[in-house]
Amino acid sequence: MAGYVLRRLLAAIPVLAIVAVLVFLMLRLTPGDPAAVIAGDNASSEQIAQVRQKLGLDQSLPAQFAIWIGNLLHGNLGESFFFKKSIGELILGRIEPTLSLAAATMLIAVCVAIPLGVVAAYRHGSWLDRIVMGMSVLGFSVPVFVIGYLLIYVFSITLGWFPVQGYQPLSAGLGGYLHRLVLPAVTLSVVYIALIARMTRASVLEVLNEDYIRTARAKGQVERKILFRHALKNAAVPIVTVVGIGIALLIGGVVVTESVFAIPGLGRLTVDAVLARDYPTIQALILMFSGVYVLINLLIDLTYSLFDPRIRH
Repeated sequence: MAGYVLRRLLAAIPVLAIVAVLVFLMLRLTPGDPAAVIAGDNASSEQIAQVRQKLGLDQSLPAQFAIWIGNLLHGNLGESFFFKKSIGELILGRIEPTLSLAAATMLIAVCVAIPLGVVAAYRHGSWLDRIVMGMSVLGFSVPVFVIGYLLIYVFSITLGWFPVQGYQPLSAGLGGYLHRLVLPAVTLSVVYIALIARMTRASVLEVLNEDYIRTARAKGQVERKILFRHALKNAAVPIVTVVGIGIALLIGGVVVTESVFAIPGLGRLTVDAVLARDYPTIQALILMFSGVYVLINLLIDLTYSLFDPRIRH
């Protein structure tokens, strides 16, 4: 197992290296000049050239890439062009809202979707199964920002149960923290509930036709025990895969949800950096997201052995 983990970690290095090169070239070859954005609309060409020289954008692409990689290997993510702060400080200041939103979203999605998928598989072909599958299709079809604005209108503007926008840090109080986190987490969890519920239903439905399920029923075991101990455990490998992919896909979903609910997280930071063409910040964020994606895939592979002992061998 240790050798497998080491091989997977070593395989992640070239992946991250390719991502770094692609991001570096893609940002610099697209139209637009960050020096002109920073200097302002009324800046002269001389002032823009001074800003470009100060930022090091007047150097060749290989020189810029060498400087950036050198700083990165020394643990220095650089300084933001737009925010005039260290990128490490920016990420640390924005990471709590994003992690809170992602954790709350997956907690809601897993707690709701897996029982719904198991029940839909058990009641295959019934009205309950049709309702769950219909809700799953609806959850896939409606964009996240539409769901967000709809929930804001109903629960914030009409009923007044939740604040319209904003985020309260955990250090400022648990009650306000959870109160402002519920609505964006529910908004973002709708898509993942649909995804996980469909996969759970398909996996459990396939397992329910196996011989050991019929044997367990012939022994007179309780149906709930058969569903959740035998069927769900043996169907867990594809479900865990989908949950892991969902966590990785949260990177894209968080950007939209944080913009709708004005949450000062990494998603909002990414949008602001892209609009300002803040090269160092965008590069650091994409590399961080790529590293998280690779780490999640590694953890998914390691959890397979917990549900299927055959994978260990």
